[in-house]
Amino acid sequence: MPHGSLEIHLYGRDSYLEPLSWTLRMKIALGVAKVLAFLHGTEGKVIHRDVKTSNILLDSTYNAKLSDFGLAKDVPAGDESHVLTRVVGTHGYGAPEYISAGHLSCKSDVYGFGVVMLEMLSGRRVLDNNRPPREHNLVEWAKPYLASKSRALKIFDARTEGQYSLAGALKAANLANRCISAEPEFRPNMNEVVTASEQLQESGDMEGSGVSQNEPRQTPCANSSIRRRSTSWISFRPCASRSYT
Repeated sequence: MPHGSLEIHLYGRDSYLEPLSWTLRMKIALGVAKVLAFLHGTEGKVIHRDVKTSNILLDSTYNAKLSDFGLAKDVPAGDESHVLTRVVGTHGYGAPEYISAGHLSCKSDVYGFGVVMLEMLSGRRVLDNNRPPREHNLVEWAKPYLASKSRALKIFDARTEGQYSLAGALKAANLANRCISAEPEFRPNMNEVVTASEQLQESGDMEGSGVSQNEPRQTPCANSSIRRRSTSWISFRPCASRSYT
């Protein structure tokens, strides 16, 4: 992909890479949500099982492409809400019920998406031992802030300051917080995530863009190296099941 991976843009140290703007981060989040909604909504549901920033690739206009289906798992037809399987994937992105008991479901991907969104909001790696001990794990560090409407903005990436409205930022933070709920039944499904992301963009809650969506300063190479319910302040509007292409 012309613009490489989301990981490169969030954490790459190349001087020619400008930080992703708020608008682009939300565009990427919506794109990934649509991909996962499609996978989860197909007749033979597919769980990606390794949603992370390095597996999200960006085309010439920053449309998100989900890559690496090597760990993907088909969900058996019937009434089973999850499958039991060995734990694989990337440390930091796995849902609690999957890590502890091997319970894999579509809500496992929702959790991974929530972690990725949290990375985009904060500009922080999911695991970073270079930070103070209490900040090593992004989810554990961010959770107390996300539970409070008055403190949620403290986790935001300073590089996006001034690019979003207060209402838009709080809605995005709440969406991430719902997705990383410890209990899978408290997480939204990906159709609900898509609806919430679309509402965020359509309502005019996003302001400004630090990088042109079509004219980045320079293009990186795609192979560059580089059990409690959470507090919620907005509700998700129910939506009909849908498919995406």
